[in-house]
Amino acid sequence: MQIEARNVTRLFGQTKAVDAASFVIDRPMMVGIIGSSGAGKSTLLRMVNRLTDASSGQLIVDGTDVLALKGAAMRAWQSRCAMVFQQFNLVPRIDVVSNVLHGLLNKRGTMTAMFNLWSRDDITRAIAILDRLGIAEQAAKRAEALSGGQQQRVAIARALMQDPAIVLADEPIASLDPMNAQIVMETLRRIHDEDGRTVIANLHTLDTARRYCDRIIGMRKGRIVFDGAPDQLTTSAAREIYGAGADFSEAATSTAIDTPKAPPPDRYAEAMLSDL
Repeated sequence: MQIEARNVTRLFGQTKAVDAASFVIDRPMMVGIIGSSGAGKSTLLRMVNRLTDASSGQLIVDGTDVLALKGAAMRAWQSRCAMVFQQFNLVPRIDVVSNVLHGLLNKRGTMTAMFNLWSRDDITRAIAILDRLGIAEQAAKRAEALSGGQQQRVAIARALMQDPAIVLADEPIASLDPMNAQIVMETLRRIHDEDGRTVIANLHTLDTARRYCDRIIGMRKGRIVFDGAPDQLTTSAAREIYGAGADFSEAATSTAIDTPKAPPPDRYAEAMLSDL
């Protein structure tokens, strides 16, 4: 899949939240977008997913301008382009596996979710994805009972239920402690490495972007001011992104945390499947 942004712009009144953004992603990779608050990172991602309309420009994906899509064609694109949000956007009072199954709403419809009419195959696949992300033992719990890091992994599992070509993550670790932030970033990296999916993540630290991403795009005041490999993100380049007065004396990256793989929730899976 090739993605090419051509002068993508979003105006809010007279303010250019995104100003003529252009870039090409010519193969699956993990891309980090960095910049200060208000730089336009979230607006750019929301335009890619069509949650926000562009004021002008084109986003060409395999020859199609996805910014011009409407109706069913736009919804089909959104199924191929899953979104993970900073605040998880889970339904807190329902169980984890049902939240994951909501990733199929675009394909199954709201009535399926309202009356819990998921197929045996859908439930089995949702539990398998949770198992892959190391949280299958949480499947029966309400989402609100989980930690922030676990909830974010549930949100990633919900995105994977769509079987997307692209995963967009909007500040996925901004509200997490360092240990859970590392687990979530390692999860996103594995999704790229193991599945060959493009992952584009808005990130708030240079260290995180350097460690996990193949490519970094830096934004300042709506414009792309840096686009290159992590080793090209020098102090001078970072100051171009964040401003001349910024301090980049970051702490060293913490060592990797081994997360034990949880056993699959056999009894819960059997109970759900027996109700079909």
